[in-house]
Amino acid sequence: MIKNNSDLYNALVKLISLLGKLNGIPDKEIRNIITHHPHSDELIHALSELTTVEEDIQTVFDECISIYSEVGPSREYFTLFTLLNEIAEDFMVLGNEETKRITVEILEKFRYEIDVVNQGIPRPSLLNMALESRALVEWASIYFMYPFIPKRIEGNGKPVLLIPPYLTDDNATGFVRRYLTSLGFKTYKWEQGLNMIKAHYLPRLEEKLDDIYSAHGEKVNIVGWSGGGMFAKIMANRHPEQVEQIVTIGSPVWGVMDMKSHVDGVLQFFSGKSLKEKNKKFIEELEPIPDVPVTCIYTKTDGIVPWKHCIEAESYRDDIKNIEVFGSHSGLGANVSVLMITANALSANLQGKSIQDNTTNIERLLYPYYWMKKKESLFFTS
Repeated sequence: MIKNNSDLYNALVKLISLLGKLNGIPDKEIRNIITHHPHSDELIHALSELTTVEEDIQTVFDECISIYSEVGPSREYFTLFTLLNEIAEDFMVLGNEETKRITVEILEKFRYEIDVVNQGIPRPSLLNMALESRALVEWASIYFMYPFIPKRIEGNGKPVLLIPPYLTDDNATGFVRRYLTSLGFKTYKWEQGLNMIKAHYLPRLEEKLDDIYSAHGEKVNIVGWSGGGMFAKIMANRHPEQVEQIVTIGSPVWGVMDMKSHVDGVLQFFSGKSLKEKNKKFIEELEPIPDVPVTCIYTKTDGIVPWKHCIEAESYRDDIKNIEVFGSHSGLGANVSVLMITANALSANLQGKSIQDNTTNIERLLYPYYWMKKKESLFFTS
């Protein structure tokens, strides 16, 4: 039984150690390469507990995959594979052609097995799908609640581009834009009509990003809800020199090719071909994590998108945060918590602060204490 993250890292370090030996690297040099890796904190702890590895490399590989299969699907495997891949590349520089070939095969098999594990994310439950009817109440109540939302954040004219969800237009982001504007942010609409999540929107979106960047002479913040968050991430991956940060709201930001949703059949009925098949290249651009701050807002009671597809690998970098709210997927644009978190995240990242430090105790009552979650629990969210 897996008790904590140490089991995952211990197994990974054993595999890394054997890959080093395979390439003819002495134990001391293996430890030196691991220790000096920029993302090696967890590995160093596991390395301190490592004893002589007697098993063969296939046995240790199988042990790794067995542990990951037991833990189940998680975006955090992105961090583990990145560590393995980058350190193995250092090993291969010192190996011969045969050991390089075997190392590459192990890396490819490792990635494949992790992809298989991550294909196990289920569709949202039928109960959550039924609870999407809450959105009617959420949208109706925001008209009453909006005047009472705190407006203490100062936007200072910082540019924010907002991108609406699938099958909606700029009206869907109306309350988020209105709130950010009231705080002093300079907000910009998507202005491409209904968002059908198609790659042909990208050229105009890139032009708009460039126009905003040129007008302000500074990087642009991008906020995307659901399918809009997919565009936000692709823009950040393509143009990190023009994007300050992204905030995604209930957005599937990884593993979309294997994502299971109750709306898949509807998409195929209307288009004759699944959205994923038509936009394969577009969806593949979602997989890398952009080199900008990322804040992912999600709800575990999402009835449209499996929530695990809506969070990024927090263990990969300190400026990646996943924040849980309560509510329906369809009501996120009218969710008071979402409005406040979006503003707090934008402001905190612009100031180089943590979101926790930028949030008052009263505001924290509106959504879970995400910052209290320790890294050891990242793989075990239910």
